[in-house]
Amino acid sequence: MDIIKVKTPRGLELKGAVFGDNTNDTVLIMLTGICSNVFQNELLYATGNLLSQNGITCIIAHAHDSFSCFAYTDFSIGKQRHAGVFNDDFSMVYEDVESYVNYAKNMGFKNIILAGHSLGSNKIIHYLGTTKDDYVDYFIISSPIDIMHWWNIMPNIDKCFEMAAKMVKEGRGDEILPFLFGGFSPMTANTVVRFYNADNLKNCPVLSGQGEVESLYNIKPNGSFIIGSKDSVTGSSPKKFMETLNFWTKHPQRNQVIEVEGASHIFYGMHDTYARIILDCIEKHFAPVWA
Repeated sequence: MDIIKVKTPRGLELKGAVFGDNTNDTVLIMLTGICSNVFQNELLYATGNLLSQNGITCIIAHAHDSFSCFAYTDFSIGKQRHAGVFNDDFSMVYEDVESYVNYAKNMGFKNIILAGHSLGSNKIIHYLGTTKDDYVDYFIISSPIDIMHWWNIMPNIDKCFEMAAKMVKEGRGDEILPFLFGGFSPMTANTVVRFYNADNLKNCPVLSGQGEVESLYNIKPNGSFIIGSKDSVTGSSPKKFMETLNFWTKHPQRNQVIEVEGASHIFYGMHDTYARIILDCIEKHFAPVWA
């Protein structure tokens, strides 16, 4: 595994991780979930490792919300800036995903697969449903989130929103809330408010009915939807959740929905299984090309 630096149009240099090199024809770009990165999420490491062993390069695409606090180089001012999940701007999601896709394209990969896990899946849905480019050949969406439903099941969310709104109104938007957002992450008041208003990520409204499905319908490549049978974020029927998302795509019959028996939202204890399914999806899709 090596660290790569991916520059965004706004000047920030995102730090991703790559397994394999550009001598392979195929690359998978994996957008991580919130507070998830290759250094602490075995799912990501296991996937990158298995793919690289089978001739597929894997880029773990760290965006701002991959770390609670991360130092980025801002080339527009020539200095370091601290960003991350504690201080994120979700309106920049498209730009972050596009930067990784362009990086892979410029490296010369012939086949680009765009994948996401958890909130990373919402990010790639937003990108694929918005972009006019045809650089991505295949998508893999796993464990996406109905954000408005998520608000209803996460601990202390109402308290977070009320406190954040109050702090922003008082001109203290850059201050971190005195308790963890959702019980797992420090966040500034501005970031909490931005998260609540991030309509570009409300693209899986299966349970809440609040959001949009145009992004799913506008996705051009075929792909796979992967979910664990014990995913607590997707209601009583995770498979039905994913089948509904697929139904909203333009050509659902061209995609596949895979339910992984016994797997949780983060595939705890089943990371190797997750990695193998990702590999199988890729090999199945590109089999005519590789044969």
